[in-house]
Amino acid sequence: MKVTILASGSKGNAIYVEGEEGSLLIDAGLSAREVRKRIGEAGGDERDLRGILVTHEHTDHIKGADVLSRKFEVPVFGTGGTLEGFMRARTSTKTVTTRRISTGDAFTISGFSVRPFPTAHDAAEPCGYCLEADGVRVGCCLDTGIVTPRIERALGCCDVVVLESNHCPRMLDEGPYPAFLKARIRSKLGHLSNNAAATCLSDIGDDLAAVMLAHLSEVNNTAEKAEETAKGAFHDEIEHLIIGDQHTVSETVRI
Repeated sequence: MKVTILASGSKGNAIYVEGEEGSLLIDAGLSAREVRKRIGEAGGDERDLRGILVTHEHTDHIKGADVLSRKFEVPVFGTGGTLEGFMRARTSTKTVTTRRISTGDAFTISGFSVRPFPTAHDAAEPCGYCLEADGVRVGCCLDTGIVTPRIERALGCCDVVVLESNHCPRMLDEGPYPAFLKARIRSKLGHLSNNAAATCLSDIGDDLAAVMLAHLSEVNNTAEKAEETAKGAFHDEIEHLIIGDQHTVSETVRI
């Protein structure tokens, strides 16, 4: 299995996962054209795309999903609440294929066993995903205000974890955002701080093959701060720690 963060941040998110029988996108929050471009930059083949797994209906996670789904004739997967929001946001009247999923209920697609789990965010029915193929497990948890026991259990059995590390609390406190927005970000339905992400990683354990940090704020965080905080969870002994970026494709994890 191969995992690449095509983009991650408040302007658009997309994770590309490649398996032996095809590839999946977790979110498609860039334009379809840009997602296709970045798949190529990651060394992937857009023709291998078999489905789009959507975590929630916010624009930075669904922007290109409609066009990509129709272009490559692949379904958009999401919970009921997510798909309702996705359909409301569509501007095209052309038919798009969707598949409603439920957290806790696994399904299979192109060699992947996919198990959605609930997250804590101010969206209709958000979720993260655990993907398994050929004995390898990848967990992806993007926008979430807290790490719940269900999130920790889901990620705890994975070999690779893609986890939100949105903000440095001090930078958020001292930054330019208005008070209401700072409160939203800090809330239990907001976004994970670097410290909260590091605590989660520490609780999961030391057996992870790779960690990929995602959804870093360009205003309230830096890659250096996120990396330093995460490394502390592993006492600087994590071999593969990759920081997702809004503007460039990440290194690919191969496992």
